[in-house]
Amino acid sequence: MTDKAQGTIALPNPKTTDGDTRQLGVEIEFGGLKEEAVAEIVIDCFGGKTVPRDDKGLIIEDTEIGDIEVYLDSQYLHQAESSFDQKLLDIARKFVPLELVTSPFPHTALDKLDVVVDRLKQAGAVGTDGGLLLGYGVHFNPEVEALTLEKILPVLTAYALCEDALRDAADIDLSRRALPFVDPYPRALVDALAERDFGSMEELIDCYLELAPSRNYGLDMMCIFAMIDKDRVAAKMDMATISARPTYHFRLPDCRIDQDDWSLELEWQRWIKIEKVAHDADLLEDLKEAWKEHRASLTSIRSDWRKESSKLAGDF
Repeated sequence: MTDKAQGTIALPNPKTTDGDTRQLGVEIEFGGLKEEAVAEIVIDCFGGKTVPRDDKGLIIEDTEIGDIEVYLDSQYLHQAESSFDQKLLDIARKFVPLELVTSPFPHTALDKLDVVVDRLKQAGAVGTDGGLLLGYGVHFNPEVEALTLEKILPVLTAYALCEDALRDAADIDLSRRALPFVDPYPRALVDALAERDFGSMEELIDCYLELAPSRNYGLDMMCIFAMIDKDRVAAKMDMATISARPTYHFRLPDCRIDQDDWSLELEWQRWIKIEKVAHDADLLEDLKEAWKEHRASLTSIRSDWRKESSKLAGDF
């Protein structure tokens, strides 16, 4: 493992409780390129071979970091077959994101994927701020340490308490804030996480399903909860859109692939900071107490909490 992997890319707890390196899946949304051009870049960087997906798009198999899928993110456009529909596809490419989706790979290899990002940028890839309607994002899917309350609750709580500071630092684009995909957690959920003493995973899942029954948050917990108790989640949610897997679904970051100073590692650092807060029990308790004081105040506003949480947790 390189010094970079040990320092700036590795999670504070880089292994699962079983002793394996935690895996990471990445989804990158962008425009400006066609699937074939993206596949050529991936193969040039990682090797592999291209095969068609079952519907539309491509899979690059046997790359250095596993299989990688590339496709337009629209179930409706995937059904296009006629020449007229193809014209619609070409028009839609200006607005519908192309997705590059990796298989899980060791999270300490994220810097390798940034090599592909640089090549896509050079080839003309367009990111979030390439237009008013381009709400392109990046999703990180880091594997949990374990599917236990002890490991998951602190991470969820740290994110909820630090979300305002995180969103401010990330400067989420207006196009993404306007779309219903990365909403902030409701205050009622943050209140519960700061105040309640959850005795079981079932209590936590029930609380989340009651107060935040949606996938459209910067941190989507439905994949984890479905992995733990699929029937419980299915009683409240449409499972057609939920893939049960043992990963956090951090979907807050913009994709600024066309900016010279942007990288996946930059956004990954923000998630690493969340996990560092989660693993600092004293800091997490300080944040919970500060949140309760903030909510009890008759004069404080939301921006006050952003400043207070930044003061306690540090910059994102």
